Amino acid sequence: MNARLDPLIPEFETEQQAASYDRWFRAKVQAALDDPRPAIPHDEAMARIRKTIEPAKQKRSGQA
Repeated sequence: MNARLDPLIPEFETEQQAASYDRWFRAKVQAALDDPRPAIPHDEAMARIRKTIEPAKQKRSGQA
């Protein structure tokens, strides 16, 4: 999964699609910033996601 995006090829078909995505993305970021729940330390977040990633990697490589 080392595909490189060409900066000269637009990711969206229209400016409206790009603007819509930008609004959606900014709203998601703002919602995350406004979330009152306590932050999760990086090490804990990584440990949580590794519990999901490792079994998927093993399954994909046929080791499970």
